[in-house]
Amino acid sequence: MLKIAGAAAGAAAGGTAVAAAPAAAAGGVFAHPGMLHTRADLHRMAAAVKAGAEPYAAGFARLTANRHAQSTWTANPQATVYRGSGTPENYATLYHDIHAAYQNALRWHITGITAHADTARDILNAWSAKLTRLDGSADRFLASGLYGYQFANAAELVRGHDGFELARFQKMMLDVFHPLSEDFLANHNGSYITNYWANWDLTNIASVLAIGILCDDRAKVDRAVEYFKHGAGMGSVKNAIPVVYADGLAEWVEAGRDQGHALLGVGLMGTICEMAWNQGIDLYGYDDSRFLKGAQYVAKWSLGADVPYTSYTRKKGAPGIWSGSETASAAAAVDPAMARPIWAMITNHYTERRGLDAPYLTKIAARFAPEGGGGDYGPNSGGYDQLGFGTLAFTRPRATVAQASAAPTAVASGVSPSGSRSAGPSVTPSSAASPLGGSGGDLAATGSSGLPAWTAATGVAALAGGFLLLRRRDRARRDAGE
Repeated sequence: MLKIAGAAAGAAAGGTAVAAAPAAAAGGVFAHPGMLHTRADLHRMAAAVKAGAEPYAAGFARLTANRHAQSTWTANPQATVYRGSGTPENYATLYHDIHAAYQNALRWHITGITAHADTARDILNAWSAKLTRLDGSADRFLASGLYGYQFANAAELVRGHDGFELARFQKMMLDVFHPLSEDFLANHNGSYITNYWANWDLTNIASVLAIGILCDDRAKVDRAVEYFKHGAGMGSVKNAIPVVYADGLAEWVEAGRDQGHALLGVGLMGTICEMAWNQGIDLYGYDDSRFLKGAQYVAKWSLGADVPYTSYTRKKGAPGIWSGSETASAAAAVDPAMARPIWAMITNHYTERRGLDAPYLTKIAARFAPEGGGGDYGPNSGGYDQLGFGTLAFTRPRATVAQASAAPTAVASGVSPSGSRSAGPSVTPSSAASPLGGSGGDLAATGSSGLPAWTAATGVAALAGGFLLLRRRDRARRDAGE
């Protein structure tokens, strides 16, 4: 049965207070869950899936079909994880387990099936009991960044679940992942500051930010935010997006490199912005929404349209070892069919939370909906660089004008779905809903076209009415002895 109190709270957050009230830190205490998903987000997903609403049902179908999302998954932890040529690479074992933990945890919040929470918990516990080191070539810094932010997000979803060894997991993140991420941001592997493209910085900014939230460490969150705004490396926002054009687009520096890495960078910057937003920090809007302009540029370019490109030359090498330079003078060729699960989150923020026009984001999000996750985008590591499932997780009704203009503000954390205060961080699943099927049709309920189809006619009232109908139906079934 749907827990109406919890669902109603989710509906309120999803329909009338989304932009104004993400989970946020207050007085140095962080809201949990508060990375990629807040409690209101999880309520919204669970209630919409229960109601069979599109595009949630289609997004949820992609989740349940993924082999990583099954409660039968068994962890394969390693003491040392290696990434990089010349080493005994085994990092695929780590990212497969991370995606299994995340997908099972998300599935638990939506369905209430405890077996999925237990599976996620057991995967995370197995790794925190064994992993002691990340090693390899310079690619170890990619491992610390990518898998650091992903691991933290999976843990955040089972925080407080019975048997989850949170303190031990936090220690692993602080001892194994954070030192490498911080070292890269500070020293860039001893190289020139521009030797590594923007993605390297962005992975590690995301990791430091996520670890800071997981561990309630304000200094780490502040460090990530400051680097995003003013860092010397290529991943800070003004270096990753160096040129703003008069047409409202802004050049993504790695468009001069190749499409795959540009998409990775946009996805990573969106992840950073979303995690910060959910702690009351608006990086999406920083510097006159510079990220929006850069994301629009990459979306237009990835759709096969022409975009301007100002030549960019970067210095390569390391002081005292070797030096050289590389110039990118035009945007690289693209494959308009190249898909990554990055667009729904960004599009829904700018068009639905903020009520802004973003035609290229809207179009590309529609093209690739419903988004899947790790395991749905090929067998190689690039297919696991994002946690994904954005159609399910980030589709939202449009905020009112007043809410769209409001800054992110704090809401209470540690509140159970029934609305009562819990003794600690609450991880009761968002509902006891069971998934319902849904028809296909136009699954791209994102963008500037207004509310998703299932609320377009009457807004939140239609969704609330659906909850009341479900409530009455459940009551009738109980009275009939079903």
